[in-house]
Amino acid sequence: MDISTLSPQALARACAEAMWKDDRATQHLDMKLDLEQVGPGTAAIQMRIDASMLNGHRTCHGGYMFTLADSAFAFACNTYNQRTVAQHCSVSFLAPAFENDILTATAREISRSGRSGIYDVVIRNQDGAHIAEFRGHARTIKGTLLPEANP
Repeated sequence: MDISTLSPQALARACAEAMWKDDRATQHLDMKLDLEQVGPGTAAIQMRIDASMLNGHRTCHGGYMFTLADSAFAFACNTYNQRTVAQHCSVSFLAPAFENDILTATAREISRSGRSGIYDVVIRNQDGAHIAEFRGHARTIKGTLLPEANP
């Protein structure tokens, strides 16, 4: 694949597919990446809450919601074929999630300049209720997800 001929949308999706192939944590939690919602600086991913994800209050443990948001953030900030990692992240929990809820984390780029980026992620449940807000600060590192040209 010669990535120089890809549209920004096609490049973003190709990067997401390359990342997905090696993302064991996201796959282990049975998250579902929505390739239709992957674009330059954007991504959406879903996760069903099962009984093993509940805390002592019988609500979803915050760490799982953070992981869902972090995965959406990772896919959004890696849409430019430049390896990018989290530098700082924070989350605010607004409402509980429960067993069998289907949570969707939707990430969007707020700012991208030089090696730094800021991304916001909103988590909603299957009814559209606003469950959490996440902000991630990204930093590019050496390397690409896709080869520059196919020999």
